[in-house]
Amino acid sequence: MSHQSKLQSFFLHPLFSFSIILMCKSVLAWTVIFGGPDWSTIVKELSVIMMVFIIIERFSNKNKLLYYLLTNLLFTGIFFAAIMYYKYYGVIVTYHALAQVNQVGTVKTSIFSLLDPYYLFMFVDIIIFAVIFLSRKSAQRWKVRAAYAIDRKLLAAVFACCLIMSIAFILPNRPSLNEIIKAEQMGILNYELYTIFAEAQPQLVKADQITQQSINKLKGIKQPTEPVYWEAAKDKHLILIQMESLQNFVIDLEIDGIEVTPVVNRLAREHFYFPHFYQQVGQGNTSDAEFVVNTSYYIPPRGAATQVYGNKDLPSLPKLLQEAGYVTATFHTNDVEFWNRHKLYEGLGFQHIYDKAYFGEKDVLFFGASDEILYPETAYALDKLAKQGQPVYAHVISMSAHHPYTLPEEKRLIELPERYQGTLVGEYLTAQNYADYALGIFIEELKRRGLWEDSLIVLYGDHLGLPMYSLNQEDEELLEEIYGRPYTYTDMINIPLVIISEDFTYPAVLDQLGGQVDLLPTLANLLGISLDGYLHFGQDLLNHTEFNLLPQRYYLPTGSFLNSEELFLSGAGYEDGEHYPLSGNGLERPEATKDEFNRALALLHLSDSYVMQLPDRTED
Repeated sequence: MSHQSKLQSFFLHPLFSFSIILMCKSVLAWTVIFGGPDWSTIVKELSVIMMVFIIIERFSNKNKLLYYLLTNLLFTGIFFAAIMYYKYYGVIVTYHALAQVNQVGTVKTSIFSLLDPYYLFMFVDIIIFAVIFLSRKSAQRWKVRAAYAIDRKLLAAVFACCLIMSIAFILPNRPSLNEIIKAEQMGILNYELYTIFAEAQPQLVKADQITQQSINKLKGIKQPTEPVYWEAAKDKHLILIQMESLQNFVIDLEIDGIEVTPVVNRLAREHFYFPHFYQQVGQGNTSDAEFVVNTSYYIPPRGAATQVYGNKDLPSLPKLLQEAGYVTATFHTNDVEFWNRHKLYEGLGFQHIYDKAYFGEKDVLFFGASDEILYPETAYALDKLAKQGQPVYAHVISMSAHHPYTLPEEKRLIELPERYQGTLVGEYLTAQNYADYALGIFIEELKRRGLWEDSLIVLYGDHLGLPMYSLNQEDEELLEEIYGRPYTYTDMINIPLVIISEDFTYPAVLDQLGGQVDLLPTLANLLGISLDGYLHFGQDLLNHTEFNLLPQRYYLPTGSFLNSEELFLSGAGYEDGEHYPLSGNGLERPEATKDEFNRALALLHLSDSYVMQLPDRTED
């Protein structure tokens, strides 16, 4: 064979052609996730691609072309999954997300809403190959090209070079805390390999060394001798209303004179309203919020709390209240097995679970019956439980304002200005308006049944609704119009909290910093429930008002936290982190300290250690 023929055979060889195809796909992924490739992108991704192809070339004789095609499909899937996961969560997908595969069918509407048409270019070559291999002649030509033997010494040398490059990108970047930065420094495929092969179980702090005193020291709080509002709601029913995707900016928001959430606005004006309250959820979103609020523990390092901690015998708010004579119930219109909730609810100790089997399948929105069904049916069940003579704890999960917020026409109760039409922000506000309307129905039902005055009612958002990573330019401009400045990470994770009681709450805006982990100790104080012997990571928001330290995970890189002045967004470590003030115009940026950074990480590690060492539940 002539030199020219050899050269032509090499360039038409699957090892070369598939490498070029996958490099183009990696450039697309880098453009979406990191804002574009740099000079090192090709080297970072090509090192892994070439190693796998060389293994195929060296060790497969039969079906070689099939292995190339399957590898191409695998890497395409990784790049595509990385894009879609980043667009919603703002993190790089890893193999841990395989635990969510069975949820994909249920959330397919949200997935499709994030899909930009140009992402589908990833699959063009796969369609072309499918067409090619429908033709015997074309398929045979490709098989002949695949059969061309590349010199083994050359393959070995290239493999060694690629392995050295991969190691050179992985090893120095392992200490980086920020998962996005780590994936950018390593390369997407190297990062995926790193998460599989380099993962080690962290060394846990021994359970007997984890004390409330050590937690309080890390958080910088001291217990008051005479707490205010102690037993202010003693023996009242407790109703927690967890609002789907409710962000704080909708409170008192008017768009060209149109009030978006009049019911929540009225509650916030007439009772205790906490505008500096923040989500602490992760991969499990709504179910993570249920876990954090009911335990005062942080979410696990990876995975949804329902799946990681679902088999644990969890200390919880329902169990504390049952000891105080309460009957406990949770209300959610979806199937209880979605997100492994049935396991979490058993671990938390809820006595009554109301799900799709109770609410039925009429007026379905997204995953279950609408909020217009949820609230009247919940009020009816609460009334029956209350008539048994015990106080009731009810955790009510609203769901109708779920991403991607595409309500049917009959539930679109406001008409926003033309500039909001067809935008994610416009759809979000329309959905929150409907959820607010349905909440009004619940309030009227509670009042009609005599439950309103006898209840302590807490309303809060479960998690963000408008991820920064999902916004296009039009959405960003609309949010800048609403905020009067660019939309930031601080805004994204800011959710409202309103505490309502006819006995002791009054119109008050309480500016102290709080997070979902703080709800349990705050409620325990109001209900007169002692937390002696109950390890918790939150603080009572009505008695600890000067300072708070809130570690963040998942939606923000590991090492991020809020203190009473700012949100700190970690970089590879502390020194290259970013600072976002909680209020003001952002020109003066107070510094979160390295000591707070270390204490936030220590709090997460203590929570992980404590919950992981809890006993597994004994199944009857």
